[in-house]
Amino acid sequence: MPAMISSESDPEGESDGLISSLDSESSLRRNSKTRKGVREELGNISLLLFLYILQGIPLGLAGSIPLILQGKHASYRDQAFFSFVFWPFSLKLCWAPLVDALYFTRFGRRKSWLVPTQYLLGIFMIFLSFSVNDLLQREGGPDIVTLTAVFFILAFLAATQDIAVDGWALTMLSRENVGYASTCNSVGQTAGYFLGNVLFLALESVDFCNKYLRAEPKDTGIVTLSDFLFFWGVVFMVSTTLVAIIKREDEPGKGKKRVKKETQSVMETYKLLFTIIKMPTVFTFCLLLLTAKIGFSAADAVTGLKLVEEGVPKEQLALLAVPLVPLQILLPVIISKYTAGPRPLDIFYKAFPFRLLIGLEYALLVWWTPTVKHENGFPVYYFAVVVFSYALHQVAVYSMYVACMAFHAKVSDPLIGGTYMTLLNTVTNLGGNWPSTVALWLVDPLTTKECQGAAGQSCASSDAAALCTREGGVCVTTLDGYYVESAVCVVIGLIWWLWLGKRMRRLQEESPAAWRCRVNG
Repeated sequence: MPAMISSESDPEGESDGLISSLDSESSLRRNSKTRKGVREELGNISLLLFLYILQGIPLGLAGSIPLILQGKHASYRDQAFFSFVFWPFSLKLCWAPLVDALYFTRFGRRKSWLVPTQYLLGIFMIFLSFSVNDLLQREGGPDIVTLTAVFFILAFLAATQDIAVDGWALTMLSRENVGYASTCNSVGQTAGYFLGNVLFLALESVDFCNKYLRAEPKDTGIVTLSDFLFFWGVVFMVSTTLVAIIKREDEPGKGKKRVKKETQSVMETYKLLFTIIKMPTVFTFCLLLLTAKIGFSAADAVTGLKLVEEGVPKEQLALLAVPLVPLQILLPVIISKYTAGPRPLDIFYKAFPFRLLIGLEYALLVWWTPTVKHENGFPVYYFAVVVFSYALHQVAVYSMYVACMAFHAKVSDPLIGGTYMTLLNTVTNLGGNWPSTVALWLVDPLTTKECQGAAGQSCASSDAAALCTREGGVCVTTLDGYYVESAVCVVIGLIWWLWLGKRMRRLQEESPAAWRCRVNG
């Protein structure tokens, strides 16, 4: 399931939604003039929402590709290579200062990046629509290198668009209504990801369409990947043209206060980031964030692919995430009540072993899956168990995530809060990306197979496996690397929890001065 492949891609938007809900409550207490301002800015709010929806489309499509590759028996090393597609959003801090500082004044600070970026997204999607079938159905297996390169570019462009839209939101909306920007972000990205992932996988599935959407069965789904890419490529081109021509930046305020722009040179921003990282407490915290999720990597990155490998339809896995959307909305609100105090990382520490145990439960779920499969698929109770398991996993994920974000907000120097928070969030995201990539890459080397039915043959390599098949044998898995990884990850996680987890909790005892950045004026 997409959420199992990248289980912490969504919580970032959830924390924004929590912030926006607080802003909304405060806005209700404002006078009627402010409420009138909200109505006046519905056009701007709608535009922001649409731009964030567009941003989620390529991310959702990228999230669907691993499931498609798994159905085509791609190796886990191929899956690991493709997982680099999900890195740009974790690394966008590296080029965000350039987006913020370099622009054409006459065209607009944000449109200078938004317009060309979205045009490139549209062009790449249209171009890919004509070649994606050949890349996926090539003789000898999917062209992983080209697929990864193209979708990495799409993710890079989407991350750049995110930087531009985030910045534009601060000046597009009035000070009274700027809190709605985070709502647009969380709702828009979630909707876009849903369209590009869950809806696409459902409409692309032959079985799903024939069972639920058609009176007469056909050999293809309602849409293909190439159709979907072409459609959204055209949407990107048309909508970007309209934004470029019609929407102006820095329109007259009509008496409303606008959020003050922050302008900082590129070199000043990079120097500031380096200064923050050099601080002993921040450096230690970053190292802990980069290693904390090693214990969860097998469960988060491999479980969904293993379920597809065992025969669970990819579109049904994607659709199972839909009933959990209300839970994902409520969890940050509930958990924030326990992380609002002086020691938010205590919740992180308590949820850690619970999440490790869920990783073992995921391994048992994968082991149990082939035993309940029958000719018509899987029974209803099996999917109920999957949903329940994923719901438990989300409780642990959000408990740790909200606690971490609360601590970021608590320790960030208010004088440079934006840069400080962005750095810590970037490190947090990167700490989830690299273990997932490594976990995917190690599945195949840790798996042992033997050739049965052909004497003297082995399955130690792809060539040896092909020779085994030609000799009339079959490669049988004797030890699945996923189970080895699951056990090793839990052991590593327990060691981290007992040793480094306590070190992370002690960081809460540091004085505020230990987190304050000393910048030479």
